[in-house]
Amino acid sequence: MTRMKNHLKYILLALTIVLALWALWQVNRVADQVRQSEEAKVRLWAGAIGQRNQLAAATQQFFQQATLDEQRKMQLYTDILESFADPDLATDMGFSLRYVNYIVDSSHTPIIITSARDSVITVPQELAGRKLEGDLLEQYSHNPPFTYDLWGMTMTLYYKESEYYTRLREVLDGYTQTFLSDITQNSVMVPVVIVDSTRTHIIAKSDNGGGKWDHGHVDLSSFTNTPIEVRLPSGGLGYVYYEATPLLLTLRWAPLFYILIAAALILVSYFLFRTAHSAEQNRIWVGLAKETAHQLGTPISSLTGWVEYLRGKEFTPQYADEVEKDLRRLGTVAQRFSKIGSIPQLKEEDVREATLAAVGYLQSRSPRRVHFNVTFPEGETYLAPLEQFLFQWVIENLCKNAIDAMEGEGSVSIVASQDARKIYLDISDTGRGMSPSVQRRIFDSGFTTKTRGWGLGLPLARRIVNQYHRGRLYLKYSVPGQGSCFRIVLNKS
Repeated sequence: MTRMKNHLKYILLALTIVLALWALWQVNRVADQVRQSEEAKVRLWAGAIGQRNQLAAATQQFFQQATLDEQRKMQLYTDILESFADPDLATDMGFSLRYVNYIVDSSHTPIIITSARDSVITVPQELAGRKLEGDLLEQYSHNPPFTYDLWGMTMTLYYKESEYYTRLREVLDGYTQTFLSDITQNSVMVPVVIVDSTRTHIIAKSDNGGGKWDHGHVDLSSFTNTPIEVRLPSGGLGYVYYEATPLLLTLRWAPLFYILIAAALILVSYFLFRTAHSAEQNRIWVGLAKETAHQLGTPISSLTGWVEYLRGKEFTPQYADEVEKDLRRLGTVAQRFSKIGSIPQLKEEDVREATLAAVGYLQSRSPRRVHFNVTFPEGETYLAPLEQFLFQWVIENLCKNAIDAMEGEGSVSIVASQDARKIYLDISDTGRGMSPSVQRRIFDSGFTTKTRGWGLGLPLARRIVNQYHRGRLYLKYSVPGQGSCFRIVLNKS
């Protein structure tokens, strides 16, 4: 049982270490996957910025071309208006004016025509008579005006950007302003900040920076990942800094947490096994003390009886023989207990003689309705390294348990067999047998089904056979209502 517990202790220790290493490997693997996923996200956003740069460049080119187209339209418009003063073109004046008004109206380009004197507005009609000043002048001052002469009057044409272009520009400008902020607000909450080429000005940032970039300042030294270089929508160079999410930081600390748990489990397991071993040792010592009293009680009681019987009687050799038996028994008990806890000196002994000696002592002190059958095949020798006092103790304990199981009536059989390397002793009885639950615990120290038992006989017998004699003692079978059989396996010389 002790060997099994030692094996179990090492198995649990090895299992704990294996589980801890497996958990560490799993956590590191998951953390690495999360890190790679976060880095892929950031690189995807950086790529999106690059795509936005292309869109911004295309947009800028479009508006430059649109501005040139509007300038050409206004130049054409003023040229046609100025040509009205030419009498040769008078016949086409109506068509030309309608045509150029169609071009301007279809492009939805707001225009204002003023006279040079005091800048009085003449076109459009709803603004006629007003001066071009204040907010009105501010609105029409973004493009250079066109000046032309018409019938001796100097006229000036002011125009604004087409309404279509203005709306499109507002949409694209709004998209440009929100784009960088949108990509920093990501679903996995990776802390991201985008800075300019000088790495001092924050262009966009996420909301989960933990205060690192409050008040427009960012501590770039706190970022452990290599920044990603990008081209900003404005055309300048920028850098994307990012760091681990709280989830990844937690996963990085998880291995230490698992190590602490594993260490705690190992310590708890060690103390539990140590406590269990100490408790088992205490039970063994208590049981040994009780067994000593029990072993000594039988010969002492017998000697006391002989003393009372022999008072006033003449001594005969028969009386001396009986007293000598009890004295030898006391010597045997003393020898047994002196060898417990020390390394026994094994000698090659006859297993048959040692077994018959133990049975002979029990047979004379057992109920008459208990029969012993000892079978050793004729013509064979059964020699093995033994310590006789301890080995006979094993036979006595097994036979006593058999007698108790039969409740004083039945048959105890000891059958020997052997092969080239082993000697086998099967000790069976015709008692009440044991249930499976009892069979699993019969070798536990302190476990007993007897009213006045100590639960030490079988554990002690197994210890003597397994540890001292390097053999095996185990329950071969047990059938409730039919009996049990124990087998002793001894190694030959």
